[in-house]
Amino acid sequence: MAIVVVPYDPEWPRLFNEVKAELQPVLSDLAPVFHHVGSTSVPGLAAKPKIDLHAAFGNEDGLLTAIERVKGLSAYAFHGDKYNDQSWTFTCGKGSYGARLYLCSSDNRVLRDRTVFRDYLRAHPQRAKAYAALKLRLMSQANDDRAYYTGGKTDFVRETLRLAAGEVD
Repeated sequence: MAIVVVPYDPEWPRLFNEVKAELQPVLSDLAPVFHHVGSTSVPGLAAKPKIDLHAAFGNEDGLLTAIERVKGLSAYAFHGDKYNDQSWTFTCGKGSYGARLYLCSSDNRVLRDRTVFRDYLRAHPQRAKAYAALKLRLMSQANDDRAYYTGGKTDFVRETLRLAAGEVD
């Protein structure tokens, strides 16, 4: 499948809320906190047309129950804990866009890094612009090699997290 990065769509926050609203009836008694992450969560940032969201749970029982419930939804494909980072991944096609749902605990390191990265890009438009340029360059060079595309962003993401940590210190 081709890697496609598109200009920012102001509908993305609404689409996040739509996906969240679809999941609320299934998960609300478990008290998840939903987070819109990834490039679609940063106003003005070019992105793959896929809404990334985390549903974070305050305890392990809630998380395990949520995993089983979402597995039971026919619209979602289960991909497991692909990276062994205690974040269980599901995907769902939504017509012109898709959704990638991560279920994790509220103290999950990946969730923390993704929200810090998102918040830094939101607060630093020049950094977000540089990230968009990198993603567009990688897309044109990757020849649909997702590992190349994703790996090419690693140093930028790490540096951004270091910059964000410097603001906190």
